[in-house]
Amino acid sequence: MNILMVLTSHDQLGDTGAKTGFWLEELAAPYYVFKDAGATVTLASPKGGQPPLDPKSSDPGFQTDATRRFEADAAAKQALANTRILAEVGHEGFDAVFYPGGHGPLWDLANDANSIRLIETTIAAGKPVALVCHAPGVLRDVKAADGTPLVQGRAVTGFTNSEEEAVGLTKVVPFLVEDMLTAKGGVYSKIGDWQPYAVQDGLLITGQNPASSEKTAELLLAALRG
Repeated sequence: MNILMVLTSHDQLGDTGAKTGFWLEELAAPYYVFKDAGATVTLASPKGGQPPLDPKSSDPGFQTDATRRFEADAAAKQALANTRILAEVGHEGFDAVFYPGGHGPLWDLANDANSIRLIETTIAAGKPVALVCHAPGVLRDVKAADGTPLVQGRAVTGFTNSEEEAVGLTKVVPFLVEDMLTAKGGVYSKIGDWQPYAVQDGLLITGQNPASSEKTAELLLAALRG
C-alpha cells in the first residue's frame, strides 16, 4: 500500500499575527496507523520541504502516544522536513490520499488547484480520499464527475461550528467547515465536541476533530483492504 498524505504550507492565522499550520496529532496518529499496517507513506505540501506545525499542537496537553512517537522518530521527522511539492505528485502510484487538518488548509489547500485536481482524479480513479478536522474544508471547490460539488448528497463531517467557537477562531477563519459542507449540499453530521467521530460515504471519508484522526485513518485502511 502506498498512501499520500497532504499537508498545508500556510503558517499565518489570518491577520492575528499568530502562527498556524498543520495539527501534529492529525499527522502522527494516521501516519502510524498506516506505517504499522505496512504501508509506504509519502508526504507532500504545496511548497514542499518542511510544512509549518501549528505551535499549539505541541502543547503538553495535546500530546498523545502517537505524537510522542513521532517526535522521537528520526525517519518520520526527516520525511516531514522533506515533503514533496504537491504540484509534482498525482494519484498515480498511490492507493489512497489522506489530508491532516490544522487551520492552515483553510487558507491554502482550499484554494489550491493542484489539491482540487488531486482529489478529483483520485476519486475518479476509484481510490479513497480521507480528510480530518479542518481538512474537509479543502473539499469546498472539489467537483464530482458531473460537475456538482463532490460533497453534495454525501455523508460528511468536519470541525464543528461549536468547536471553532470554543477555540475562539470563528471570526478569524476564512470560512467555517460545518457551514461550508452544509452549504455545498453535504449531509453533515457530528457528535459532541472533541469526541472521536468519522463517516464514510463510498470513497470519501471524513473525521470531525483531532481525536478522530485515528478512526479516520482506520476507515481509510479498511477501504483499501476492501
